[in-house]
Amino acid sequence: MNAPIASLGRARFPSPLARWVDDTTRVPEHIVRRGASAPRPGYLFELAGPRKSLFFDGRHTRAAIVTCGGLCPGLNNVVRSLFLQLHHVYHVHDILGFRDGYRGLDPAHDRPPLTLTADLVDDIHREGGTILGTSRGPVDVHAAVDHLVHHRVTILFTVGGDGTQRGANEFYLEARKRGHTLAVVGVPKTIDNDILFVYRTFGYLTAVEQACKVIDCAHMEAHSVRNGISLVKLMGREAGFIAAGATVANQDVNFTLVPEMPFALDGPHGFLASLRKRIVNRAHSVIVVAEGAGQDLVNAAPQQRDESGNPRLKDIGLCLRSRIEAYFKAQRIPISFRYFDPSYLIRSVPADAEDAIICDLFARHAAHAAMAGKTGLVIGLHNGHFIHVPISLIVSGKKRLDPDGPEWQAVLAATGQPAQFV
Repeated sequence: MNAPIASLGRARFPSPLARWVDDTTRVPEHIVRRGASAPRPGYLFELAGPRKSLFFDGRHTRAAIVTCGGLCPGLNNVVRSLFLQLHHVYHVHDILGFRDGYRGLDPAHDRPPLTLTADLVDDIHREGGTILGTSRGPVDVHAAVDHLVHHRVTILFTVGGDGTQRGANEFYLEARKRGHTLAVVGVPKTIDNDILFVYRTFGYLTAVEQACKVIDCAHMEAHSVRNGISLVKLMGREAGFIAAGATVANQDVNFTLVPEMPFALDGPHGFLASLRKRIVNRAHSVIVVAEGAGQDLVNAAPQQRDESGNPRLKDIGLCLRSRIEAYFKAQRIPISFRYFDPSYLIRSVPADAEDAIICDLFARHAAHAAMAGKTGLVIGLHNGHFIHVPISLIVSGKKRLDPDGPEWQAVLAATGQPAQFV
């Protein structure tokens, strides 16, 4: 079935581009066939790209960009590419950057939006972070739309993860209810790589590359002493893609623990017994754990939530450190333990070349969709194609590592660890 994309109305302005994508061109959710059978039913997504006719006349359009949530390599690249596509191709010369995330959409916010210019964005892609600033947490939807109306914004680009896009969906619905012409188009952002219908989010590979550098140091520390154990905690709230990707890319990790694979610490086939066997046989070990792994094992206060409504994670890294040290002490096996927590380091650096390219593609496809008057959507990347995904669909769940899939099977092959610790 088609994944319907909302439109602001009839597109009547000619595109300045010479090649276009037709709205009837679709990308199927499922393309793999088993034998002669057809793929199981799924969504048919609009193919992203420039349209022949535009809803907006760029000369009389005001666009705005907002970046939200945690930092991610490539945020500035997206801001810059959005500006360049709008400015040079669609002749939109009135582009604002709301500062400090959704707080910048609050009329009471004390920092007015930036007016973006070619000079201002000239070299921001060489820097980490975001020139617009960011924040977590919601904003009053009615006040935010009032603020957008006040600033005569007709296109809003929301760069962020699922929480950001939930907010974007509320802006879209509120503007539609009011009859205000507002195209809301999301660019998916998270280094966790856990957004549905997005094969790879920008910043993910840069984060993996940075994580590999930390693992190199952790391996050197562990390998340079007798019974050296290095534990590296990486980001991955509900999905272990960074931990898995860094493990496979680095090839020096012996154990990888992720949220999708529950594990036991104790018992003859538990993690601690497997680690003991490794130390006795090889005299060193490198462990990578995703921050959301093993939450059931951590003794801590009742769960709290952050400004975005996400559960505050208990610190599995410190829990593992304590349990590992206590276990080997009880076993009377001396160890040298090293703990690495590079969480913020891997997300605050500039994007690498591959992520810079994908940032540019996400941004340009977002600009194409907005100028055509499409709204209430996020740019996806599925089956090798950029697509239009309704916001309501993209925030309906999260992408996870498949325990039977090739990513996790590659981890098992690279580490040699058991399939389960029970």
